[in-house]
Amino acid sequence: MNDAGGNVLALKDVRRSFKQGASKLEVLRGVSLSVKPGELVALVGPSGCGKSTLLHIAGLLEQADSGEIWIGGKNGATLADDQRSALRRDSMGFVYQYHHLLREFSALENIVVPQMIAGRARAEARSRAEELLSLVGLAKRATHRPAELSGGEQQRVAIARALANKPQLLLADEPTGNLDEHTADEVFGVLLRLVRDAGLAALIATHNTALAARMDRRLTLHEGTVQAL
Repeated sequence: MNDAGGNVLALKDVRRSFKQGASKLEVLRGVSLSVKPGELVALVGPSGCGKSTLLHIAGLLEQADSGEIWIGGKNGATLADDQRSALRRDSMGFVYQYHHLLREFSALENIVVPQMIAGRARAEARSRAEELLSLVGLAKRATHRPAELSGGEQQRVAIARALANKPQLLLADEPTGNLDEHTADEVFGVLLRLVRDAGLAALIATHNTALAARMDRRLTLHEGTVQAL
């Protein structure tokens, strides 16, 4: 289910500020944006402009001071904590600059775990994990732990993990920011293909203008507001 406008994600007049000593820093000053199914939207802007804060709010990881956060037809701003957690688990996938894989688990197990947390049976979760590892080109690396994988391979596992529970919405914060140019291009190609094939809505923060240009739309976050490029 989407919001009334057919969007998977819709932020409406979202505001967020932080106290800095005796003053107040306004990071988001009435941000409104939307992402439709099958659409990849780039969020660009200089370091420190608030991209991560915006993504955290969109992903219900952080509370906004005010505004509406519509995800799959539900206003996350009005939900209780347990409802927000359930909406994150069932409807969203996250990819970060640093992969945050569980070091003690194999690539396969890192994709199985979030599925089992969501209630999927182990055999079904394993089958889904094997399918995703094949899609990201790592079928032969399934038993390897993160320390045995390259940076690009680790990020491919992180992408597969984000898609494990078949989310409606993918949020990514500088997903290739920790990779060299060639590897970043390859990893982003994998991400782009999987998102399009699954028909997901995706909001991806990046400082890489070449990668941003490959998405459907580009938004810039400047002085607390979002504008189309």
